[in-house]
Amino acid sequence: MRLALFDLDHTLLAGDSDYEWGQFLVDRGVLARAEYEAQNAAFYEQYKAGTLDIHEFLGFALRPLADHSEADLARWHGEFMAERIRPMISARARALVRAHLDAGDLCAIVTATNRFVTAPIAREFGVPHLVATEPERANGRYTGRVAGTPCFREGKVRRVEEWLAARGQTLADFAESAFYSDSHNDLPLLERVTRPVAVDPDPRLAAVARARGWPVISLR
Repeated sequence: MRLALFDLDHTLLAGDSDYEWGQFLVDRGVLARAEYEAQNAAFYEQYKAGTLDIHEFLGFALRPLADHSEADLARWHGEFMAERIRPMISARARALVRAHLDAGDLCAIVTATNRFVTAPIAREFGVPHLVATEPERANGRYTGRVAGTPCFREGKVRRVEEWLAARGQTLADFAESAFYSDSHNDLPLLERVTRPVAVDPDPRLAAVARARGWPVISLR
């Protein structure tokens, strides 16, 4: 069996689901525009630059989950999928995932974005496994805190290893392990698989891919 891992934001999606979720809530009047947009944009620039403090960001990004009921969150997310997410999914992205699923590969989306935002997106792609940052829950509500290791940079490697270990497997058990990503932030996991693939890569990842002879593809 082969293993196929997919980053989500700017890889399978032509955009960033975490960023777009915040902007969607701003447009709905759920969050204050001036304050939230400025912080959201600043964190996004830090992410692209590779300087993001993931715990600081998650304190910001998970706060809206704690401030609202699950019924409201679910209703908003349904609208978010229709308005923001499906338009960001290309036919090429769907075809790539489908090719791996049809081949019988073990497939997972591996993303720093939290599970609340990304679980419906994984279902949209038909991917059965999701390794994502876990928002903490208590007494039927989100707390606004993260549970366990954030699925970011080296944390992606740890979380994938934990997921596989729970299945009684390791990366070494697969004849081929592929990881598709756009971002230099994913180099720790790209360097651990047997087939790293740069997808519409940022400049830093593009340079690494060229230097190391990694495949470079576009899903746009």
